[in-house]
Amino acid sequence: MATGELTPSSTAVDEEPGYGAAVTSSGRISAAKMYAPAGPISPFTIQQLARLDEALTLASRETGLDFSVYLGDLGEDTRVTAEGLLASTDKPADAVVVAVSPGQRAIEIVTGSQARFRLPDRGAKLAVASMVASFKEGDLIGGLVNALRMLSDQAGAPQH
Repeated sequence: MATGELTPSSTAVDEEPGYGAAVTSSGRISAAKMYAPAGPISPFTIQQLARLDEALTLASRETGLDFSVYLGDLGEDTRVTAEGLLASTDKPADAVVVAVSPGQRAIEIVTGSQARFRLPDRGAKLAVASMVASFKEGDLIGGLVNALRMLSDQAGAPQH
């Protein structure tokens, strides 16, 4: 045997490698494993995500405002976290962030300095009330989609 040449270990030769595995010519075991997607699993189906994407796209297109939805923990001070999310958008002045933390039972709608003129607090409160009603029925995606429609209707078309 030449130096650097590998021989299969006695266990690899003597035992079957198992289902989905094979001993290679170098003596290593090559095994097939089931694919497991990396990262967090979405609470939404692909169809639900498509509905949400369409609602976000239409709201932004119809109003000229940049609508975003955040779903997750908002920390101890939900308002401060939501304002931080708004500040992280591309154009914070023209942005609207709908932040929902189901575990905390918290909803925050934050508007940028320019968006605030077109989307009064009353309109945001109506959207929150609509979301709460849908969420109580277990319809998370429906609540978000309806809120985006309400907010875009309230904001109206861009003023030129």
